Amino acid sequence: MNFWQSFIEAVESLTSNKLRSALTILGIVIGVGAVIAMLAIGAGAENSITGEIQGIGTNLLFVFRGGSEDVRNPKPLTLGDADAIADPFAAPSVAGVAPILQGSGEISFSGESSVTSIMGVTPEFESVRNTSVTEGEFISDAHILGRSAVVILGTDVAEALFGRKSGITGETVRIEGQPFRVIGVLEEKGGSSFGSEDDRILVPMTTAQSRLLRRSTRDLVDVIFVQAVSSDVVMDASEEISQILRSRHRTAIGEDDFTVFSQEDFLDVASSITGILTIFLGGIAGISLLVGGIGIMNIMLVSV
Repeated sequence: MNFWQSFIEAVESLTSNKLRSALTILGIVIGVGAVIAMLAIGAGAENSITGEIQGIGTNLLFVFRGGSEDVRNPKPLTLGDADAIADPFAAPSVAGVAPILQGSGEISFSGESSVTSIMGVTPEFESVRNTSVTEGEFISDAHILGRSAVVILGTDVAEALFGRKSGITGETVRIEGQPFRVIGVLEEKGGSSFGSEDDRILVPMTTAQSRLLRRSTRDLVDVIFVQAVSSDVVMDASEEISQILRSRHRTAIGEDDFTVFSQEDFLDVASSITGILTIFLGGIAGISLLVGGIGIMNIMLVSV
């Protein structure tokens, strides 16, 4: 029996049992499609998270309070720490520094209200965090010095209060019962795995400290964002930051009461998690394909 005879017999077998053949083909197609779909979902999740991390800025470093579990009573981060990191002589690899004070509160306008994230920022936040306004202006040094009662709204907040995302500069809203003048609306960025960046408001750092987000010590900050000069010196910038904070906090190497993360660190963690997810989803789909294949094999053997 040559190849063509075998091929003809196979075709005749398929055509003589159309329903069985159709169900067999359908089972194989669904199984293979499930494997491809699961792998695509995993790859898509990885690309989405990677894009979100890269979209928050370029060559970024994140400085948080707290180090290893062995460190007791870690010192808080302060504006003084941020100023020291911004010193070009102490940290030549650093291009910009943006300390953040964050919390939450109620914002209202004409009977409409919303509970949102409040961030006390400095003018450097705009460039370091790759943020811009679609109308109005960003927070300036004059706003910082004057502790001005001004606010920049995220698009979700603007929509909730005004029913629109533009044409609201100059309006007066109330934050925790205090009047604030709207000076701008943030560019829409959409939701992400880290929460919606559109559901937030920005106020001058000094205003947040004195009116909205009071701390036990006035110059405390929650996070310090640092932008390196280029991607080639991110590790150098990280080491410079660590040396500065060790000196200011009087800690030894290995006893840091702070943590410095880079975007690459976050990307590595995200890639590891999504990689495991992809393998898991692919494994589930593969098992389904195997079980379906065994079922098809049994049907074919019974019909012989």
